[in-house]
Amino acid sequence: MSAADTGGSQVKSAVRTVELLEYFAGRPGMHSLASVQEAVGYPKSSLYMLLRTLVDLGWIETDATGTRYGIGVRALLVGTSYLDGDEVVAAARPTLDRLSDDTTETIHLARLDGTHVVSLATRQSPHHLRPVTRVGRRLPAHSTALGKALLATHTDDQVRSLLPPVLTRRTEHTRTDREQLIEELHTVRAQGYAVDREENTLGLCCFGVALPSRTPARDALSCSVPVARLTPAHEQMIKDALLAARDRLAPAGRRL
Repeated sequence: MSAADTGGSQVKSAVRTVELLEYFAGRPGMHSLASVQEAVGYPKSSLYMLLRTLVDLGWIETDATGTRYGIGVRALLVGTSYLDGDEVVAAARPTLDRLSDDTTETIHLARLDGTHVVSLATRQSPHHLRPVTRVGRRLPAHSTALGKALLATHTDDQVRSLLPPVLTRRTEHTRTDREQLIEELHTVRAQGYAVDREENTLGLCCFGVALPSRTPARDALSCSVPVARLTPAHEQMIKDALLAARDRLAPAGRRL
């Protein structure tokens, strides 16, 4: 999003503040003023003043030299507040725990955010070989089981309006043609679950189901398992467990 695209009714300084926070949220670590200015395109003098204001307020932090900038602790407080107040996250907690126990694999609850999915909650696998996950991680919808399960609740035309014709390649297995993805979504709708076979991360297979709390759905559950540990029997058990979890959450979702 750029300030020029937001329309005349929005305040430029507020738009720039949000854009800056989104820039730092998507790029962990510390960044120089020059690199931030190159990315966002604001005049250097006004960018510096905005950064200093956000530093004073705790939304942005600087390193010991005061010349490099990163996301601040207040962003964490707001993110935590969002999760603490979200009714879907609260309703899903027992189901996430049960899925984790039943599958012994890593479980995710995620939400569709434009063309991406954002992790709202996770349960880590007890196995030594497991994916590294974190709440707040943002991944392309088209390359993940979570995202494909959610995209399948949209019409074909809605998917076309949401995604570009050529999709970003994450691995050699990623489907990058939008029309081919739409064909796959037909299968997802029919079977009730989506599969990502090393399309987002090499060595990792994921299975996802959309939660029917609204149409189109915005939340989904998934189970991630290393390919090295995936057998046909284990795969079927994971699919069955996810579908059962979806059905258990359906009554709660209709009340939200």
